[in-house]
Amino acid sequence: MAKKHILLLHAGGDSKRVPWANPMGKAFLPLPYLAGDNPDGPVPLLFDHILAISSSARQAFKNQGGIFIMTGDVLPCFDASNLVLPDDAACIVTVPTTLDVAANHGVVVASKDGTDDENYSLCLVDNLLQKPTVRELLDGQAIRDDGRALLDTGIISARGKAWQDLVRLAYSSSQIMIKELIISRKEMSLYEDLVAAWVPSRHEWLKTHPLGMDLIAALGRHRMFSFCSYDFSFLHFGTSAEVLDHLAGSYSGLVGRRHLSLVPETTACDIAATAVILSSKISSGVSVGEDSLVYDSSLAGRVQIGSQSIVVGVNIHELQGNMSQIISTSKYFTLPDRHCLWEVPLVNSAGRVMVYCGLHDNPKISIKKDGTFCGKPWRNVLEHLKVQDTDLWNSTNEDNCLWNARLFPVMSLPEMLNVGMWLMGSTCDPDGKAASLWRKSQRVSLEELHRSIDYHQLCMFSSKHQADLAANIAKACMTYGFLGRNLFQLCKEMLLKENSCLEVCNELLSLCPTHGDQYSGVLPQSRIYQVKMDLLRASGDLSTASIVEEKVWASITSETASAIKYGSKELSSDSMSSSNGNLHPKKTIVELPVRVDFVGGWSDTPPWSLERPGCVLNMAIRLEGNLPVGAMIETTVDHLGVLIEDDAGRNVYIDDLASITSPFEENDPFRLVKSALIVTGILNHKRLSKLGLNIRTWANVPRGSGLGTSSILAAAVVKGLFQLIEDDEANDTVARAVLVVEQVMGTGGGWQDQIGGLYPGIKCTQSYPGQPLRLQVLPLLASLQLIQELEQRLLVVFTGQVRLAHQVLQKVVTRYLRRDSLMISSIKRLAELAKIGREALMNGEIDELGGIMSEAWRLHQELDPFCSNKLVDELFAFADPYCCGYKLVGAGGGGFALMLAKNLNSAKELRQALENSATFDVKVYNWNVAMTP
Repeated sequence: MAKKHILLLHAGGDSKRVPWANPMGKAFLPLPYLAGDNPDGPVPLLFDHILAISSSARQAFKNQGGIFIMTGDVLPCFDASNLVLPDDAACIVTVPTTLDVAANHGVVVASKDGTDDENYSLCLVDNLLQKPTVRELLDGQAIRDDGRALLDTGIISARGKAWQDLVRLAYSSSQIMIKELIISRKEMSLYEDLVAAWVPSRHEWLKTHPLGMDLIAALGRHRMFSFCSYDFSFLHFGTSAEVLDHLAGSYSGLVGRRHLSLVPETTACDIAATAVILSSKISSGVSVGEDSLVYDSSLAGRVQIGSQSIVVGVNIHELQGNMSQIISTSKYFTLPDRHCLWEVPLVNSAGRVMVYCGLHDNPKISIKKDGTFCGKPWRNVLEHLKVQDTDLWNSTNEDNCLWNARLFPVMSLPEMLNVGMWLMGSTCDPDGKAASLWRKSQRVSLEELHRSIDYHQLCMFSSKHQADLAANIAKACMTYGFLGRNLFQLCKEMLLKENSCLEVCNELLSLCPTHGDQYSGVLPQSRIYQVKMDLLRASGDLSTASIVEEKVWASITSETASAIKYGSKELSSDSMSSSNGNLHPKKTIVELPVRVDFVGGWSDTPPWSLERPGCVLNMAIRLEGNLPVGAMIETTVDHLGVLIEDDAGRNVYIDDLASITSPFEENDPFRLVKSALIVTGILNHKRLSKLGLNIRTWANVPRGSGLGTSSILAAAVVKGLFQLIEDDEANDTVARAVLVVEQVMGTGGGWQDQIGGLYPGIKCTQSYPGQPLRLQVLPLLASLQLIQELEQRLLVVFTGQVRLAHQVLQKVVTRYLRRDSLMISSIKRLAELAKIGREALMNGEIDELGGIMSEAWRLHQELDPFCSNKLVDELFAFADPYCCGYKLVGAGGGGFALMLAKNLNSAKELRQALENSATFDVKVYNWNVAMTP
């Protein structure tokens, strides 16, 4: 335990001020920030965002174990990757706030001495104050020079030895002490006791409590620090109104307002544009007002939901016929503005209860203190409904409030809706039928209700509901062409309903088109096969899914060749006849640089580049003064076959040219050259009827470098073969041919590697989908001064980690074929950054390029978390003080890294530090921009 990183989330007790969140727990209430990144996945919860922030904070623990304590109803908004935690100590995260806010929360009194940074300060804690008055803030010296106080955010950590002592305390006989402290301190929290043990000024206060001396002895030798973040805000989810405020306020731009939901066309219902509909089915005839939240619900019939209202877990079917028998004044169910409505199952199959209250009701406030129900004072409610206190409470004491009022009847759904409208005041009861039903019924209070929830049934209903939603969305997608939806994610949601998943998947498979003609020009065949494969796997038919998977990759190869318009063409009779007479041996040598990519990779890769624009900023470089990649090809009269050799001393002689066919074995060391022979068409050339071929290749770079070596080597071979048969050897033609070569090889890959090696210098290349695919190479007209500064500040470092792009590429391509929204948005941003990077270099702003490289690296890790590893993370952490940006080249996973130093001195210091490091077995290469072809 002492070596682990523990997240402790304080979930609190009964959520009286957000009562509809009690069944799920406030930490798990829906919070659809950034939900648009994955519209077909589960609705993001508050817990998901808390977990993301705490995960980012792990870096602050470094090599020490520790605990990180957060609060389950608060979302802290700050860059936790910049969090600094002192060694072997406790630390509380604080933020400067105004005195009126401080008066309602905990306040930290920090020492005047400490570490000050541009974004934070780190000081010892002198004292803690709970909900202090202004006088107490002054007397406690808690007011800073700027007139503000340090707010206790509820985020506390203990690291190293401070955490070890806390673990020892938990595992020792002091467990009895902890139990006694909890029992004797009902009005306070153990959290406060622990914090007090780390703050010497609180020791006298702690000594007055049971066993406080033991707590001081166990933890008191460590001190507590305050980490004050100057760029910190937090969202509190303490009331229902705050929940809606955070969906409609300054963060509303982050909110996904329609997520995993079925909503009819606008002519069949009335749903406000600002309403948030999450994991819900809305049928025709339903209306939802502005800024309302509907979650995990099914609404049908003539249901009206007012503005600024909350509906959770409610299932209202078509009830018009039954409702009209009960409700004499209206055939609608109406939830008034600013109300909450939720439904929960009771244990022991006692039925379901529909619960409601006003948005601003505080169930804790008693009648005598002007407590409210549905926004109206209790006295007015009782008078209007002609209800006595004794109908709701056993006695007339000070504690009578909404929390313990036996208000909510257990009865049939139509009856509950009818009585609910009467209680909320949205309908009259002239004949007294609703009141009579209510008085005769079994009724429960919020307090009793939340001790009687059938959580198993609640979860089963929610899972079935989400599975049905996903199945219906999937059916609609299949019926209308499944454009842009992630069927794989929907299948995962459908699996929540175990019994019917197989039946649904088989139904969806029957809706799949048998060929692409139905959606020709709109839906690629590879996408159709990918959907079939996902459905087959979801239904458990793994053998057929494997067969279809092969068709996925075969389709990508075919689509690439079709878009490139190269490789499938026959050699013209003119070219064949013109070469008939030239039978003399001929030799050609092609040498090329490698490439490093700054940003934009993945946007060049089929099938993305066949369907969407791409843009890459990269650079051709020499290593150690040499062009490291090359091929020598010559015709010979010594044999009539093909002899292939590589720089590892391996060779193969192929006598039967007809045997060179794809697909090739993955471990075939010569499949690159064989694929190039197929794509260039040289195997069918008449010249080879009387001559043989000798082909030798080399790549003087480490294996798995990430420098585009494979594609650039393919470019060298293709260019050499074109020269041999006197075909079009223009760089554009070669680059297109290499795209097809990589598909024939089975490795996939895009156009940026060969473009990077074929075209000199720095360039920004854009691709435009179409028939054929258009490539536009824009050379960067950089000054000699810019080139020299870049060569001096940019370190090209081999990490020693071997990587294989094919494995990473398959994962990313599969995610694209599934229409993974997060992946699509990440690649779009990479292509956009390439254009921004070009402008930065054109303006000589090398520092801005560093920031672009770092953002690109973060995006690459979103696309594939395994593109980094522990060694790479540690290497970049080591280089960070010297650099303004860094990334791995290519697809990541290992290979070479680019490190852009802040200045010339930082570059020299970093190089020396890496070369002298005993921790990192890396090599810093000498390099220069390859400015000539």
